[in-house]
Amino acid sequence: MQQAAARTDTVETTYREAVRAALRDALGRDNRVFLMGEDVGRYGGCYAVSHGLLAEFGPERIRDTPLSESGFTGAGIGAAMAGMRPIVELMTVNFSLLALDQILNNAATIRHMSGNQFGVPLVIRMATGAGRQLAAQHSHSLEGWYAHIPGIKVLTPATLEDARGMLWTALQEPDPVLIFENVMLYNMSGNLACDAGAVDIDKAAVRRKGRDISLITYGGSLWKTLEAASVLATEGIEAEVIDLRSLRPLDDATIMTSVTRTRRAVIVDEGWRSGSLAAEIGMRIVEQAFWSLDAPIGRVCSEEVPIPYPRHLEMAALPQLPKIVAAAKTALGQA
Repeated sequence: MQQAAARTDTVETTYREAVRAALRDALGRDNRVFLMGEDVGRYGGCYAVSHGLLAEFGPERIRDTPLSESGFTGAGIGAAMAGMRPIVELMTVNFSLLALDQILNNAATIRHMSGNQFGVPLVIRMATGAGRQLAAQHSHSLEGWYAHIPGIKVLTPATLEDARGMLWTALQEPDPVLIFENVMLYNMSGNLACDAGAVDIDKAAVRRKGRDISLITYGGSLWKTLEAASVLATEGIEAEVIDLRSLRPLDDATIMTSVTRTRRAVIVDEGWRSGSLAAEIGMRIVEQAFWSLDAPIGRVCSEEVPIPYPRHLEMAALPQLPKIVAAAKTALGQA
């Protein structure tokens, strides 16, 4: 008798392919869903995320737009108000500034300003972060800016599971959701459950348990932070790593539970230090868990410069493993 093939419960994939699978799933589930943006159709997306979807779903569902972020983001807002479920792709986060008026003054405010008569069930995806030598105009990490805006949700998927699962959950929201995909994650590969599906988008996740210090981060910095925790473990320091996953709303409960147990915290944030998301989180810890702290809160952020083009300067400007380890040791009084 021929032996039956072993059951495969996971599939090897990349972050890029996980996002594409999420898009395909959403388009297949709901005829109201469509994708629109620059080069999402014939070209397959600036980062090849939507490659093949035009042939599969046609130009009515995969819509190439003119080079006008304000224009097609506004069209997405109108479509959402009229009952559709648009997914707007803004090629990179810096281009989202051209649509900031639509996002801040329209998408985020219409429910409030209409007295709850209208909502904007819109998802906006964009690439964020640095590390690919795209210089100062294309290397921003502005997700913390958007987390400042009431009326929207801000998501930062860092794992294959979240890249695959956050989109469908976001499409069920009655109000706008912004999803920031770090450019350095698109080629990340790993195993994903074959039945992977929708995930919670309101809760942070403890990616590594520890007792000595809480390392709080999100997005592209998660994997550097986990690596830093592994280095610290070789020196007998057990760091807990929290992946925020959602920047608005922030999951204060998970943060405070961790910090009150470890009594020390370092926040790793690829945004610039001044006015950063790290500063907001640090202040929340002071407000809610000050008396549990045994040391000042540490921060590891990008340097206060436009991100340089030369590789060695770009790397020096961003949070890196040695900086995270050093900040943790400082908080532990081992610097």
